[in-house]
Amino acid sequence: MAQAAVEVMRRDLEQNPGDSLGLGPTRRRTTGWLIGLVLALLGTVVVGLGVGAFAVPAGTVAQIIGHHLLGWPGERAWSGPVDAIIWQVRMPRVLLGILVGAGLAVCGVALQAMVRNVLADPYLLGVNSGASTGAAAAILFGVGVGAFEYTLQATAFLGALTASLLVFLVARTAGRVTSVRLLLAGVAVGYALYATTSFLIFASGSAEGARSVLFWLLGSLGLAQWNLPLAITALVVIGSAAVLTCWGRHLDVLAIGDETAHTLGVCPERLRLRLLVVVALCVGVVVSAAGSIGFVGLVVPHLARRAVGATHARVVPVAALMGAILLVWADILARTLFQPQEIPIGIITSLVGAPFLLVLIRRLHATTA
Repeated sequence: MAQAAVEVMRRDLEQNPGDSLGLGPTRRRTTGWLIGLVLALLGTVVVGLGVGAFAVPAGTVAQIIGHHLLGWPGERAWSGPVDAIIWQVRMPRVLLGILVGAGLAVCGVALQAMVRNVLADPYLLGVNSGASTGAAAAILFGVGVGAFEYTLQATAFLGALTASLLVFLVARTAGRVTSVRLLLAGVAVGYALYATTSFLIFASGSAEGARSVLFWLLGSLGLAQWNLPLAITALVVIGSAAVLTCWGRHLDVLAIGDETAHTLGVCPERLRLRLLVVVALCVGVVVSAAGSIGFVGLVVPHLARRAVGATHARVVPVAALMGAILLVWADILARTLFQPQEIPIGIITSLVGAPFLLVLIRRLHATTA
C-alpha cells in the first residue's frame, strides 16, 4: 500500500515538471482555484453566521460584519440581541471552524509527504490521542481546575506535545528516524494513549463525565469564544501553513524518497524532525481547541492535489482553504440537523470521509493490479 502511494505521488510530480518554477497552465489553474475558494469561503462564512435556531438574513449579517470590522457608519437596523448572536456567539465559532479545518488539512498534507503514504492523517502520529488523554484527565478528575482558566485546552495541548515526544523517542530508538519507523511509532503510541483514555473513563465512574469526554472526543466548536485560545490557534495555524508553504520544495523531494532527498542535498531525518515539531504544535493547538475531529486531514489533501497537482507549495494553501470550507459546513450541519440539539462535528466529517477512504483504497488497489 505504501509503495503504491509513493508511485502515485511520483507520477503526479512527473506529470507537472514546471510547477516548482511557476510555469505553464498549472499556475493559472492554481490562481483560479485560490480565487474561487476565497469567494466560496466568504459565502460560507455568511451562511454559517446566518443559519441556526434563530435565522438572520444574509444582508443583516453583512451589515453586522461591516459594522464591527470596518466601522460602517449609519443607523443600526438590527437589535442588540441579534448583534450579540452574530458577533459574540457565531463569529468565534465560524472562525474556529476555519482555523481547525485549515490546520488539520495542512498537517495532513505534511504527514502524507513525511511518511510517503497517502492514507496518513493527523491521527497517525498519536497527537490526537495524546490531546484526548489530557482532556479526559481534566474533565473526569479536575486536573488543574481553579489554577488556570483554560484548563481543558492546556491539558489537551500538553498531552499532544507529550505524545509527539514519545513518538519521536520510540522512532529514534531503532536508529535514524525513517518514514516507516515514524509510522509504526505513531500507531503504537496512539493505541496506547487511546487505551489510557478509555481506562480514565472507566476509572472515573462518572456517567456525566463520560458523556462530556465522548462529546469532546468526537469534536465540537461549542467552546469557541473571543479569548486567548482562539488567538493562539489563529497564530499557530497561520504560521504553520506559511512554514509548510515555504518548505514546499523540500516536501516534494521528501515525498519521492530518501535517496532522492540525499541526492538533492536534503537531510530526510532532520527535515522529518522539523516537520514533526510543526505538525505536533499545530495539531496539538487545534485539537485542544475543538476536540478530536477525523478525516479532514485525510480527505482534503487528496482533493487539493487533484485540483492543482502534487507540488506542495501550491497544495498547502489550496488545502487550507478547502479544509476551512469543509469544516464550517460540517459545523453548520452539526448544529442545524437536529436543532436545538447539537451533534458532534466528528460524526459529520466521518460520514463524509469514510466513503472517500473506500474509494481511495479502491484506486490504490487498481494502481497495483
